[in-house]
This record gives sequence, C-alpha cells and structure tokens, in this order.
Amino acid sequence: MHKVELSYLLSTQRSKDALIRNPLMDMLHAVREQGSISKASQALDLSYRHVWGALKDWEQTLGRTLIVWDKGQRARLTEFGEKLLWAERQAQARLAPQIEALRGDIERAFSTAFDDEAHVLTLYASHDAALSALREQTSPRGLHLDIRFMGSVDAIAALNAGRCMMAGFHTLDQPGSKSVAARTYRSLLKPGLHKLIGFAHRQQGLMVAKDNPLGITGLADLKRPGLRYVNRAEGTGTRVLLDELLGQANMHPSDIHGYQTQEPSHTAVAQAVASHAADAGLGIEAAAREKGLGFVPLAQERYHLVCLKSELPTPQVQALLKELQSSDWQTTLQSLPGYSGDLAQSGQVLSLRATLPWWSYRTKKISQNRH
Repeated sequence: MHKVELSYLLSTQRSKDALIRNPLMDMLHAVREQGSISKASQALDLSYRHVWGALKDWEQTLGRTLIVWDKGQRARLTEFGEKLLWAERQAQARLAPQIEALRGDIERAFSTAFDDEAHVLTLYASHDAALSALREQTSPRGLHLDIRFMGSVDAIAALNAGRCMMAGFHTLDQPGSKSVAARTYRSLLKPGLHKLIGFAHRQQGLMVAKDNPLGITGLADLKRPGLRYVNRAEGTGTRVLLDELLGQANMHPSDIHGYQTQEPSHTAVAQAVASHAADAGLGIEAAAREKGLGFVPLAQERYHLVCLKSELPTPQVQALLKELQSSDWQTTLQSLPGYSGDLAQSGQVLSLRATLPWWSYRTKKISQNRH
C-alpha cells in the first residue's frame, strides 16, 4: 500500500481545477487528452525531457507501468494509469468539502503573515497559567504568542541560543547572591545583554487533596513516613524554588519520599494529587483550584519575562509591553487564583541588577579593591 503525502503552494491566485494539485495526475491527464508526450509537455508548459523523465521516475517509484510506449502510435495510459486518475477523481469529489475547509483554515492562518498590523512572538517559558491567559487575550488583537512551555533553565538557554525571542522564568522576591536561584540563573543572564520585563506576581504552595485530609501545613510535614510527594524536573523554576525552600528549612531532599518522582507541569502535578498517585506537590494555586484540590501557601514569587536588549525596540516586544500595561490585563491577572496585579509591575522594563541583585556584591568588591 503506497502512502499519501499532502503539500500546498502559496499563490496569488487559486487554481480552478483540482482542490489538491498532484503533478503526476496532471501529466497523466495531459497525456490522455493530448495523445503524446510532446503535446502533453506543451499543454503543461514543461519540457519534453522533464515530462518523460518524471513519468519514468514515477513508474520506478510505483513499480507499475503508466504509459503504453508503442513507437509510432498514439500514447495512451495503461489500465493502472487510468485507475489512478479514476481514484483521484473519486477522492477529490468525496473529500471536496473537507479539502476546501482545510484550505480555508490554512489561508486564514497565513493571512497573519501578510498582515502588517499582526505580530508573532516566540516565547519559551516555565509553565504558567497567566501566560496561557495572556495568549488568549492578545490573539484577537493581532499579537500571537507562540508559547512553548519548558523548564526555566532550558527556556533561558533557548533565548541565548536564538531559538526564541523571549523567555519566562520565576524567582522569589530579591533572591540573594548565595541563593539557589542565583547559582542557577547567574551564568545565563547578563546585565547589559538581557532586559527583564515584569509579568506577574504569584503564589506557590503545596497542592493537597480536597479539604486537606492529611492536615499538611508546610514543608516539614513532607517528612512524615508514608507521605508521597511528586516533584518537578531538574531545571524547572519550581524545582529551584523547592530546593531554595528546603535549604531555608534546613531540610534535605532525602527527607522527602518522592523527591525523585517528576511531572512536567503544574497541571500534571495537580493531576497526580487529584488521582491519589501522590499526597502533595509544589505548584501554583491556579492549577490546584482547577483540579478541585486544597492549597497550602508557601511562597510569593515574581514571574519574569526576559529578552535580549537588542530585541526590546522590535514591534513584537513593544506590542507585548503595551498589552501587559493595559487595564484589561490587570483585570485578567487579578481574576486568576493566586495571582496579584498590584505587585506584578506588568510590562515594565526592570533593572536586572536591582530585581535579581546577585551581581551587586561584585560591584562592591571591585569598589573596595580600588580603594
């Protein structure tokens, strides 16, 4: 059984013939109508050599003869060639509505590329409910966010490698120079090269079963025998946050049963708890509420967007800043469980050194050495 592959062309005009063009079928139809390869070539506005060679290649690919090649006689299709044309006509007729709908969908999608007022911004980011809400809000306004969720470390690495225009990650407020966040992100972010943009202020905590039947009140409860924890993968911002909180509580990963158990997103962690595969997992309140779970607040954090300084003046980034500064976005942010618009500084370009002040101690050392 030979497989079918679909392709499409971008053109200023639509063809009035087949809904899906296929060069082989065009050649077979021309040969049958014209009675010779030469006349078929002229009708297709192709060279004789091209048509003859293409038909031979197709015969080899399909393992069947397509044309009766009797010298001095009118060229005609073999039975197999006729059946191919018949099958194609049947498929085109039967699938015409679906094909037309698909073509319309593709044309509408490509219309964005030809709309000078529309913008597409590629964003690799740590999983976040507010980003999904922002994507829904901006799309009707002509700003299309092409978001790919991944760990914070991988997102910033993708930005630095040129695979996206913007990255999203999150930290506690004012993380210190010896914090886990500093050790994780210091080498990835450079003052003068990157620009930080305020996005959201959100709450993270332990997602637990509805009504919290185990009475979990904090990290220390994760040390209980038999209590099952579900973690995020190494390199994710939430994993960085957990390690930060464990250090502050003088706890070790080995204290937690399930520390090595990993899920790819806040939603996946919430589902693990909801399905009773785990008793607790660190995540955002919005994911817990969506699954009908209980939530034990642990930390307030800032969700940052970051781009290269050179990209800040681009139309895509400027359109994003405008959206983030709008009152509509503040209303959306306030409506999400666990999010605050008051402290988010949404759409503001922030000082990297002031917001993530783990570089400042180097400046002090240099100043002291000079004296």
